[in-house]
Amino acid sequence: MVCHVLAFTPTALAVALYTVGAVHHRRPRILALFAVLASLADVAALHLGDAWDFREAGYSLALAIGPLVVGYAVALRSDLAAASQAELATREREHGLVLERARIHERARIAREMHDVVSHRVGHMVLMAAALKVGPGAKDEKVAQEAEQIRHEGRQALEELREILGVLTPDRARRTEPRAPQAEARNLDDLARSAEHAGLQVDLRVQGHPDSLPTVLQQALYRTVQESLTNAAKYAPGAPVRIDLECRPDRVDLSVANGPPAGPPGHDLPSGGNGLIGLRERASLLGGELEAGPEAGGFRVSLHLPLHPPPTGHDDQP
Repeated sequence: MVCHVLAFTPTALAVALYTVGAVHHRRPRILALFAVLASLADVAALHLGDAWDFREAGYSLALAIGPLVVGYAVALRSDLAAASQAELATREREHGLVLERARIHERARIAREMHDVVSHRVGHMVLMAAALKVGPGAKDEKVAQEAEQIRHEGRQALEELREILGVLTPDRARRTEPRAPQAEARNLDDLARSAEHAGLQVDLRVQGHPDSLPTVLQQALYRTVQESLTNAAKYAPGAPVRIDLECRPDRVDLSVANGPPAGPPGHDLPSGGNGLIGLRERASLLGGELEAGPEAGGFRVSLHLPLHPPPTGHDDQP
């Protein structure tokens, strides 16, 4: 303002007033004070420069106060835009919370349905197998062994079902005691023995140390072998099955191949048709790939996974 009075510098004064309007737009008293001072400085500059007339005074006042108003308007618009963005972000967070709450309720509902239907049926099957083991038919050693195998499989199914229910309902999982995960690569021997009781001829070959793999990889390997053996028992009863698992420094390769069936397929067993789809999705999430298709009259499932999978957020899934 002093320079404007002494040397008539309207451009510098306009820039200064624009800055004041933008910086102090939330302080109207300061804006009013600067507007008055700028007007006085402009009148003084015109008076000292012997260019005083009403037209020049009007132009000069507009040049002095206009940048102040423009700076105020630009800053106010920026504040309104920031407030709108903050409100939009808040609404998005609230919408996300509503969706998450809905997902939690849906998971809890699914968990209740699974518990009321599947758990009841499997539990009844276990009780029937236990009764068969001690009943009149238990005199036959083969019948007793089959009954014990059914009881064991049923109890394991109940344990895995409880783990799934714990994933669907995290609050319930926190209230229960922690369990050692059942779906691990070190339990492939148990899967092989169960398949042999079902009539398959299983040849399991393991290279490396699968028990040292990350838990999420062990779960993927376990589920792949489990689904492959189940399909072999359904569609190729009595067929030889070879399981090759190789743990390399940078990747893990799994192959499950069964030969032609030795008897008629067990079409009376229910099938949802989603097993291989789920396995492919799991492999994709882990940065690997799964291949499945017929081979030499039988069927082969191949799984290839990197040793260090990308983070998926599903490490707690069974």
